[in-house]
Amino acid sequence: MSSKKTVFVTGTTGGMGSEVMKELLARNDTFNVVTLVRPSEKNRKLMAPYEKTPELMIVWGDLTHFDDVASCVRNADYVLHCAAITCPEADYHPDDAGRVNYGSAHHIVRAIKEHPNADRIRLVCIGTVAATGDRMPPIHWGRCGDPLKPSMYDYYATTKTAAEREVIESGLKHWVSLRQTGILTFDGGPADAIMYHHPLYACDEWVTARDSGTLLANICEDGVPADFWCRIYNIGGGPRMRTTCYEYLSGIFRLTGIDFREVVEPSWFVTRNFHMQWYEDSNVLEDYFHFQNHTFEDFLRIREQALPPNAKARTGVSTSTIKEKRFLPLAVSKNGPMYWIVNNLVKRINVFFGSKAKWTQIPGWDRFEYTKPSDKPQRLNHGYDETKPQSRLDLNDMKGAAELRGGRCLSTGMDAGDMKTKLMFQCAFGHVFEATPTAVLLGGHWCERCEAPPWNYDAIAKRNPFFAQVWYPLHDKDEDNYCDSRGCEDLL
Repeated sequence: MSSKKTVFVTGTTGGMGSEVMKELLARNDTFNVVTLVRPSEKNRKLMAPYEKTPELMIVWGDLTHFDDVASCVRNADYVLHCAAITCPEADYHPDDAGRVNYGSAHHIVRAIKEHPNADRIRLVCIGTVAATGDRMPPIHWGRCGDPLKPSMYDYYATTKTAAEREVIESGLKHWVSLRQTGILTFDGGPADAIMYHHPLYACDEWVTARDSGTLLANICEDGVPADFWCRIYNIGGGPRMRTTCYEYLSGIFRLTGIDFREVVEPSWFVTRNFHMQWYEDSNVLEDYFHFQNHTFEDFLRIREQALPPNAKARTGVSTSTIKEKRFLPLAVSKNGPMYWIVNNLVKRINVFFGSKAKWTQIPGWDRFEYTKPSDKPQRLNHGYDETKPQSRLDLNDMKGAAELRGGRCLSTGMDAGDMKTKLMFQCAFGHVFEATPTAVLLGGHWCERCEAPPWNYDAIAKRNPFFAQVWYPLHDKDEDNYCDSRGCEDLL
């Protein structure tokens, strides 16, 4: 019998999943890999170089089919669930995002629970920074346990948030949710109007796909402490990977010899309602697994080396032509902010800018003043005694957390340190629900019925002081934005 571990990896045709697969295969004396791949023509071409790799089993199937998932879980020691429909594809296909992002997590949890040796299987589920939504300055520092606030219209975020809750509340013996930040890949990606959904002052803590691959492979090695499991973590690249969107664009465009300010306008970029933040707690995973190898300058250097030879050859092509032919069309496409402005899509304008009047106040580059946000973290109040070790958290802590959220803890008993047994709560709107202390205290989850979609954040902030901490710094108290569950219909 082989002493190797078998690792089921999803999403191996994507950036992070492919890096995980390659890292595990490089350790071929330790791991065998199973992956489930949808049999599209594109995917078959991507996987063709690996088809004869003895340590890799490619199962052609679909994550939305339970039997396909169960067949891959059957012999697995670890499940690394990286697959997802991300932005911008999720913007255009929200129903598909639900089927894949939530549905696949549901199938994986079910397959593990139905396994005769369920307790030996370890599930690593990749979540997302998008679950915490817009964290523009002055609330640009975040940590696990902060309020969840998927941005309006962001179906990637809402479906991944639901998937994370499914994992946390699964009752599995070994699980973790790793909230992935923005991933930098060395080969770039397709151009899309989503580049303008990223506010210029947004604070981004990036990580390379390669470093994330190293992290997940390291989790599958021997010697991982028991206290690592059944928790939520933020995956980030650390201090050397912290930029603002402005700094990121400056660096990326510099590789091709262009000042990005010559080809885009500040008014093309939204001023709120995206995601990304600087992680106060990205050091936690680094202390466990030592994977933060790249700096932002490393990324730029490697990315430049990967550019085609003609990338900087702009002889005879002016920046005004590049602006008109390449970047303006994205801004005025259906998912672009200038399309919303030109067509007076009031709801989208209000959500992403506050109002049309506020959009008109965005200065041009001649009056734009860039100031780096504060590098000093300011913690939010989580509503319980965080000086206590987790083993001593008790019912009083749960009552305090519920009160800060405008609700109540209805349970009358809790064993100190029991983070896995569900308790009964009531939210500020009177909804009664069950949740584990892990989901509430460590994950920032609260009432399922109040979770988006639909997005009703202005009303929630008025009743939930915990949530108000991440709402009112970026919104006026007299706003009343309500976005229903079909908020993407104007893009279809």
